[in-house]
Amino acid sequence: METENDATGIVLSYIKALNNENYSVAAECLNDEVRIIGPAGESFSKPEEFINMLRQYRGKYEMKKYFSDGDDVCLLYDLVTQGKKVYMSSWYHVSRGKIDFIRTIFDPSQFSSP
Repeated sequence: METENDATGIVLSYIKALNNENYSVAAECLNDEVRIIGPAGESFSKPEEFINMLRQYRGKYEMKKYFSDGDDVCLLYDLVTQGKKVYMSSWYHVSRGKIDFIRTIFDPSQFSSP
């Protein structure tokens, strides 16, 4: 079991890498068999597919709050991308030093409105 600080540190390192557009470092934080689920049931099971999608949007995370419980970390944040700011929440699970699960909740209609 990761310690609370280890899991939180890994997740925050991942977010920092994304904010710095250092996608190779972000990818290193993900387990090769990561499971990623979005609000409409869309999912990714390969880190490179997910990182390529994130690279396309180049979103910046404006952290509001984070909580941790052992290997689980929850982030509350605004994601700023493509001229929009969307409030999101993501649940991360860390195992053996890598993120192996991400579930994100947000209103996808925010990306389709003008």
